[in-house]
Amino acid sequence: MTGPEWATLDRRTVAVTALIVAGGCAGAAVPATYWITRVTSFGTALLWVLSVAALVVAASCVLEHLRWRRTHYRVTPERVELHTGVFVSRRRSLHRDRVRTVDVTADPLLRVFGLVQVLVGTGEQSGSEGSVRLRPVTRQMAEELRRTLLDRATDVTTDGSLARLDPAWIRYAPLSFLTPVLGGGAFGVVLNVADWFGLQDGVIGWAIALFRGVPLVTTVVVLAAIALVIGVIGSLALFVEMWWSYRLDREPGGTLRVQRGLLTTRSISLEERRLRGVEIVEPLGARLAGAARVDAVATGMVTPSEKDKTDHRTLLPAAPRAVADRVAAGVLREPDAPPTSISLAAHPATARSRRVRWAVGTAVVPVAVLAVLGLLLTEVLLHVAWIAALVLVPAAVLLALDAYRGLGHGLTTEYLVARSGTTRRATVALQRSGIIGWTAKQSIFQRNAGLLTLSATTAAGAGAYSIIDVGVSDGLLVAERAVPDLLTPFLQVTRPHVVEGTPVGR
Repeated sequence: MTGPEWATLDRRTVAVTALIVAGGCAGAAVPATYWITRVTSFGTALLWVLSVAALVVAASCVLEHLRWRRTHYRVTPERVELHTGVFVSRRRSLHRDRVRTVDVTADPLLRVFGLVQVLVGTGEQSGSEGSVRLRPVTRQMAEELRRTLLDRATDVTTDGSLARLDPAWIRYAPLSFLTPVLGGGAFGVVLNVADWFGLQDGVIGWAIALFRGVPLVTTVVVLAAIALVIGVIGSLALFVEMWWSYRLDREPGGTLRVQRGLLTTRSISLEERRLRGVEIVEPLGARLAGAARVDAVATGMVTPSEKDKTDHRTLLPAAPRAVADRVAAGVLREPDAPPTSISLAAHPATARSRRVRWAVGTAVVPVAVLAVLGLLLTEVLLHVAWIAALVLVPAAVLLALDAYRGLGHGLTTEYLVARSGTTRRATVALQRSGIIGWTAKQSIFQRNAGLLTLSATTAAGAGAYSIIDVGVSDGLLVAERAVPDLLTPFLQVTRPHVVEGTPVGR
């Protein structure tokens, strides 16, 4: 694979394209035929639809054949080169030393033909200019490309498997905020499809007739229950599709590899030399169930595009917290517990007061609006207002107190650790050597409370990780101890309040 010879994509790409386009035409043909039959006969409508579909499929096959004929790639000892383009020729060349990822994916149709897509990336966030996309090639060719491009000699030993899917983890899928979204979206899909056939009014009328005579509260509860059931089923199906056959392995040469997927298989590789830490993420539902996921903090990570929703950062899906800690420790090569499990320093009480005020204020706004509308329009809204107050205000206070308990920061010999959040609590362990700068932000409210938000700038992950609402003196001292001498001229503190520790068990 390292010679100068040019290679082509697999010629079966024409057949794959024909089937994809034919499927799209079949989906569009149903509503198109329905609307055309309103002005002509069914036979004529079907003839028109089939003729247009055949032309579209034929044109797509011709264009794909031309693309196949004009697409060539090669891997030399120095570069990865791609020449392609039907009407406009495009040439792309990536230096092999800059290659950061070689991801292999295969949707169900590609899998039928034994083909895959390979995305060679440099980690640059400049659209597709920093990547080479080869679709399709054989799976054998993809594995050879991956080994060739990521085979860099290191002294890192091989640890083998770090994690494999436990089917019991599926129980955490419905605890996501995605569940109600999927349930509500199902009603939207039904109405949208009905609208294609001009049946939307009929569907709405049928629903109204079905619940005629049923109290409004009962109707809302029933519809919410139906949406919840649909959302649970959807979230379970989505988890199985995304994480079936999941495994996390450490390969020779110091590469972490995530493999997963039921219908669409994915293979994501991450070089350990680019790893700058890990992030333990605990969405509210998963955290209440004692679960968390593990994300990588690494340089050159691919940002998911609109066409590719794969999150390349996730090393472990929602799993029991003990498993997440074990995987995080294994990824960072820590012998015991990961840095994210150290005891963290609490933040000032003014940070708690600030959260409670904001939470109560946010909860009071809709209550006040309902109360005003009740005074102007109907007494019913006044009852809704006080019921909402009884629910929203205590819930807001509880979330605010939980958010304060989630604040914390600390240092270990190698890592800066920061934690924050309530609906999405995240604990990041960032290598101190990977911090390239600091940003201190202070709003007028933080200034009055003696707080600031300190962000560690890094070339990895999200680009910056913040210690939120920390005391001014404590925050500056954290920055000084994490990266000595960087902020020394600005420090005027006399008492340290930074936790430096070793990992401890939960």
